[in-house]
Amino acid sequence: MDEFAVHGNLSSGVMNIIRGATAVTLFGLSLTLALQSPGVAVAAPAPTPTPAFSAWNTAEADISLPRPAGRYAVGGQTLHMSDHRRRDPWVPSAHRELMVSMHYPARAGGSAPAAYMTEEEARLLLEARGLTGIVPATTVSGVRTHARVDARPAYGRFPLVLLSPGFSMPRSTLTALANDLASRGYVVAAVDHAHESVGTSFPGGRVLTCLACQRVATDEERAQVAMDRARDLSFVIDRLTTLRAPSVTLQGGRSLPYARMVDARRIGVAGHSIGGAAAAAVMMRDERVKAGMNLDGNFFVPSAGAGLHGRPFMMMGALATHSPGDPGSDWRHVWTRLDGWKRWLTVAGAEHFTFTDLPVLADRLGLSDPAAPLSGDRSWRLTRDYTAAFFDTHLRGLARPLLDGSAADWPEVVFPRV
Repeated sequence: MDEFAVHGNLSSGVMNIIRGATAVTLFGLSLTLALQSPGVAVAAPAPTPTPAFSAWNTAEADISLPRPAGRYAVGGQTLHMSDHRRRDPWVPSAHRELMVSMHYPARAGGSAPAAYMTEEEARLLLEARGLTGIVPATTVSGVRTHARVDARPAYGRFPLVLLSPGFSMPRSTLTALANDLASRGYVVAAVDHAHESVGTSFPGGRVLTCLACQRVATDEERAQVAMDRARDLSFVIDRLTTLRAPSVTLQGGRSLPYARMVDARRIGVAGHSIGGAAAAAVMMRDERVKAGMNLDGNFFVPSAGAGLHGRPFMMMGALATHSPGDPGSDWRHVWTRLDGWKRWLTVAGAEHFTFTDLPVLADRLGLSDPAAPLSGDRSWRLTRDYTAAFFDTHLRGLARPLLDGSAADWPEVVFPRV
């Protein structure tokens, strides 16, 4: 199975695909670490999986995502969407399907917590990262989120933000960010694109695995992935802003009137890795999207950044791979084509998965990655604060000085001269 490399380096840019091999990592973590006590990890000269497993067993089993910072409670639903107008690019005999996790501002209530992922999705993720038998799938699937299933929506209309995950990564790896944005007053749709994750559960007991991982090898093929995802995201917008949207199935519970909750004049998109390329691609084709953000992904599409007609776009990535002088990054070319408000932020001590849930979960498991000095908590807070500042500025018209330049609270974040 092909995967993007842990630290995301392509021979021609960021996010390398390792062909014919499985990276022995999860959450950006190497198995060259052995746990000495709960919550502590140190380098070991001759590591084996056994000490990591036995030490992990003494750790706290109840793992939760960081608490959202906003004033709203968070509701959650899972939607299955089918686009009968399109064939699936990986299985042409089938129509395109998506699984979408909805997170929305809610009123306080006592409904059940939303699941992080299914046990089978967790098993496949652990298997892909070489940690089968080291971290139980039930531990990962049982991670506690801060969303409540079918919670009553808060009163009002809210901006919509779509999230697209990295190649081979499930949408659940952006759950903490989705929960936090919802708590601040956004309706958030995190999208799994069929056959582009190591494992996604679909209705009827189906689990679709990453067929794309076996077929994507060139930048041209990666560009096609980004453009296909852009069509997916436009389709999700259609379904969430149409009062009687066809081809949407709720996975349990009751359907919410998203078209009445969403302010269709205020739509943004953010993505991690190739999801960030999809964010730029959907803005090129869909003028309903007013603001976009790329978290540590190359763009691949040759015309990326063009055709935004002044709409704002922000790029935030690891200093090691997205500094202006890095020959493997295509950000400089995109930067010159962006014709509106724009920011380029680099983060010292970050690696490719810094901008996802994975560093937080690693910390909760007592693991660490010496290649990424930022702690899970620091990684999470940084991603949360800058993402919220971007969308608050451009979808809600709020002044956020965090985006004006270097901040004393965040010395890791640099606004390079380009």
